[in-house]
Amino acid sequence: MANATNLNKDSVGRRKFLKSGMLAGGAALGAGLLAGGKSATAQNGGGGLTKGDVAILRFLAAAELIESDLWVQYAELGGLTSGMPIEVDPNQQLNSYQAALSNLDPDGPQYITSNTLDEISHANFLNGYLESKNEDPVNFDEFRTLQGSQASGAQDIGRLTNLMHLNVDTSWYIRYRSATNPDFGATFPQAIKINNRTAIPITNADFDGSDHIQVIANTAAFHFGYIEQGGSSLYAALSQKASSLEVLKITLGIGGDEIMHFLEWVDFAGNGVQAPVAPRSANGLTFPNFFQPLNPLVQPSLIFPVPCEFISPNLPHCSVIRPLDDKFAGAVATIASFTADGLFVGQSKKFLSTLQTLAEEADAAKREL
Repeated sequence: MANATNLNKDSVGRRKFLKSGMLAGGAALGAGLLAGGKSATAQNGGGGLTKGDVAILRFLAAAELIESDLWVQYAELGGLTSGMPIEVDPNQQLNSYQAALSNLDPDGPQYITSNTLDEISHANFLNGYLESKNEDPVNFDEFRTLQGSQASGAQDIGRLTNLMHLNVDTSWYIRYRSATNPDFGATFPQAIKINNRTAIPITNADFDGSDHIQVIANTAAFHFGYIEQGGSSLYAALSQKASSLEVLKITLGIGGDEIMHFLEWVDFAGNGVQAPVAPRSANGLTFPNFFQPLNPLVQPSLIFPVPCEFISPNLPHCSVIRPLDDKFAGAVATIASFTADGLFVGQSKKFLSTLQTLAEEADAAKREL
């Protein structure tokens, strides 16, 4: 594995290094979070929540388990410390994947680790809350069967998700720079066509070649934005169905954190399509410099949502999260998008069927007053 430069000293000074106890949470999740829990489709009553609220929380727990699984894989290879769990060494050498991510932002590895720990906390909280209401948590341990990366730093454990055959939907990059809204029928082209690509090093051979590893890191950057924009819309869509004020508090609180993630990755991905990182090509995939020529629909320095249609086309445009409707932002739409993304390449039909059932139940929830 090639060593790269030391962590940027100014960046190191700003960080609070995360100790092994916190990082161990990621490894514990990867090895089998909530081992011994009940099946993903079982449901008990008597917790004081409506059937719809339970369905919402169960699907969100499932989504967070999926997110946690993929983020753990990113953190193992590209996070603040390569290989979890170990105590962080401020004098460590970056591997070339971490270095390529740091080219997009010197704090990139820290952000990846922090995002990972956030998603783990979401999954743990949602399952813990369900149990506190006498409802069954979601347990996907039996589906942790996929082979992950075999590069140095990656754990040799079963995975729920596959990051090595991704079809990254990059239309979100244009959508948030447009004055139109998918909830009103607007469609958007791909900012960059990323088909059947890996977002992590698969073997140690992938650490070699500066252009090769940078293209993998850039693919990851656009995938980060794709995942977190989806979470932002999903929580906003399901919040509209919540009956309990406490459940609404949960969806708004966690959903707000997903939006914070998304904003960071919008900026992060944009750094991969401007100088000095771009243009960059490898193995038939090119990340151009979006400032040459300048097009507002892909302008990297536009990181906040452009005002768009909202509620009614007759009302003034408003800067909002979008989409917000079930058709594009609901639970079923989320699973369809994850599947098209390639996250579940190699997964069992039972896993996909279980997810689909959880999604349909969540989308069927209706607000009860």
